[in-house]
Amino acid sequence: MIYLLCVKKITMALKRKSRKNNELRSVFLGPGFCKNAHGSCFVKYGDTHVLCTATIEEKIPPFLRGTGSGWIHAEYGMLPCSGNERIEREAVKGKQSGRTQEIQRLIARSLRCVVDLKALGERQIKIDCDVLQADGGTRTASITGAYVALRQAINGHKKIHSLSPSVIVDQVAAVSCGIVDGEPCLDLDYLEDSNAQVDANFILTAKGQIVEIQTTAEKESYSFEDFFKLLELAKQGCHLLIEKQKEAIATFSKL
Repeated sequence: MIYLLCVKKITMALKRKSRKNNELRSVFLGPGFCKNAHGSCFVKYGDTHVLCTATIEEKIPPFLRGTGSGWIHAEYGMLPCSGNERIEREAVKGKQSGRTQEIQRLIARSLRCVVDLKALGERQIKIDCDVLQADGGTRTASITGAYVALRQAINGHKKIHSLSPSVIVDQVAAVSCGIVDGEPCLDLDYLEDSNAQVDANFILTAKGQIVEIQTTAEKESYSFEDFFKLLELAKQGCHLLIEKQKEAIATFSKL
């Protein structure tokens, strides 16, 4: 009897009170946050806060020299006090975790999909995403904020080095979804994510294209119907995020 009451209490705690299942957390995109970066964006998805910066270098990795093509590289990290418990710096450990490497590659892939690397020329854009505070969805917030930083950097670089206006070919944003207590939900916070039956990340473009979908069943399999419900939620969420990106970029360009 006591066990059943505890289970019921936990289940009730997972029920959303402040927003509907199809609503994003409060989202903030602040471009130009770091004055020394070519492009930057301070992004908030609720209590998840990430600083994203973009730096353009007039050089490329050795494997691309002479090809006329550019590259986008991303680095990601969580500050020691970004979580509930202090996280040891990976520089101190002497190596990056598998999770960090996977997220870095995901961010870079997502941005390369919306940039014409040939039009970029033999330049490299380095993206840095530093998680200041984590409450679920750090990788999706990083991608959404990194696009704003990237766009700001390229827009500024066009004025100085006459980059082709066709460098950016699409717009990209990302959001998490999941099935929590049997219900499809958009933009999971940490409590929801850690108790989800299905956990998913969607990276979608403004033209309605898919960059990447990561979905995982935590305990048991789920149906195609459930998957398409999550996809529809993600499409709605990314549409709203893309509009917020446009507003942030337009606001900064007027400064």
